[in-house]
Amino acid sequence: MPLNWKTVFDKYGEGFEVPTIRGGKTVSITHVDEDAIHIVKGTIWKASLQRKNLEKGVEMIESGVISRDPGLFVEDYMLYVAHERASSVAHILRDLGFLDKTETFSIRGC
Repeated sequence: MPLNWKTVFDKYGEGFEVPTIRGGKTVSITHVDEDAIHIVKGTIWKASLQRKNLEKGVEMIESGVISRDPGLFVEDYMLYVAHERASSVAHILRDLGFLDKTETFSIRGC
């Protein structure tokens, strides 16, 4: 199922705290617009997760190119899509149901 931006907008558009996969923290979404999900970490940093990259990531998950395992997803996302706060993307896509609900991060062997 492709990423439905209306669903993203309806859920996160006014701001939202997405639980992280581990550690009991959250990713703070400030707002969503037509082009991106905007996140912030206190006064330390802010970033925009581009819609086109999120959609490409979901498409690659659905086609089996990118893993549904959150840890492997982070590696794959950086390799195939973008170096764009990949761990934050993992938390959000897990919250949206695209990634496994596991609380561990797997790593690939050499």
